[in-house]
Amino acid sequence: MKGRRLFARLSVQQNLTLGAYTKKSPEHREATLKNIFQLFPVLENRKSQRAGTLSGGEQQMLAIARGLMSKPKLLMLDEPSMGIMPKLITEIFEMIQRVNKEDGITILLVEQNVQEALELAHYAYVLQTGRIVMEGKPADLLQTDMIKKAYLGL
Repeated sequence: MKGRRLFARLSVQQNLTLGAYTKKSPEHREATLKNIFQLFPVLENRKSQRAGTLSGGEQQMLAIARGLMSKPKLLMLDEPSMGIMPKLITEIFEMIQRVNKEDGITILLVEQNVQEALELAHYAYVLQTGRIVMEGKPADLLQTDMIKKAYLGL
């Protein structure tokens, strides 16, 4: 759970409720929780389960969902695909895209999975050793020799 900062001994629902601690209205929490469970049905199925017993992908979903409970304008995600099986990576990226489009939440994504990140992004920066070496629209970046060779193995 390192990096996800979940409360391992608390249930999924308790972790989510803590994500909405800044919102005082119980109605807000209930409505947001309902939306979260629509976005992540697996979390609803496991709402009474301790967070520490979830798979890595489910823990990642819970961490993202807890962040969404406060209805942020900006959601910052650092390597959401790290250590996750490929099927769940696809689900997580679909959720990120859905949250951006449907809820209008701006997403700042740091991701080494270049192909997935560029398919999702509206604008991208490529960093090497802490410096921006390239930036632009993802479709344009995917056509560059540097991206093709260094990140896509083409």
